[in-house]
Amino acid sequence: MKKLTTSNPLDLIVLDMAGTTVADGGLVEQAFAAAAARLGVEPGSADHTEKLDYVRATMGESKITVFRHLFGGETLAQRANAAFEEAYGELVDGGRIAPVPGAREAVERLRSEGRTVVLSTGFARTTQDAILAALGWQDLVELTLCPADAGGRGRPYPDMVLAALLRTGAVDDVRRIVVAGDTSYDMLSGARSGAGIVAGVLTGAHDRDLLTRSGATHVLGSVAELPGLIARAEA
Repeated sequence: MKKLTTSNPLDLIVLDMAGTTVADGGLVEQAFAAAAARLGVEPGSADHTEKLDYVRATMGESKITVFRHLFGGETLAQRANAAFEEAYGELVDGGRIAPVPGAREAVERLRSEGRTVVLSTGFARTTQDAILAALGWQDLVELTLCPADAGGRGRPYPDMVLAALLRTGAVDDVRRIVVAGDTSYDMLSGARSGAGIVAGVLTGAHDRDLLTRSGATHVLGSVAELPGLIARAEA
């Protein structure tokens, strides 16, 4: 990657939440199991296993999109999504999430350097707000985005990254955007947006090989390493 100069800095940072800045200990799978049970999918059945495998493979994608694929009709998909969001919210309220070590400090460092930081998610707004409230992160960043804030399309589309650019006006070139996430869908979204750095992190769903094959320009141990990477890219 061509290094940027201080006259062309990487000033818009778009970070994923679950698996990247937020450690949720596999709550997505638990919430899915609860949602699937409400729609009559028997735990331990071949149907349950097949659906769970798909959920794992599509970590990072908009959840309503996942449920449309799994349950077909819009009515069933919406029921499943509502049940999922409710179950996940209850787990969050039960204290089952925490910041990824060093995540808050990384965000605070980036902001102290004059950069704009945006948190994005594939969850619905109500779930995103519950996570932010549970962590005390309501005022941590300038902007938070969910798929509905970007016209309804989540990852792997680039819409949330581009919405961050349009809403903040933080940079004048997509190559000055940094995207970081833990899934292949985060990487695809960042690459399709034209971001200058698309950083995969190893604290979540997908491994180094899949992140790289999906468009990662860099792979980091965690988001805590991101400020250092940006500093080196600008040096």
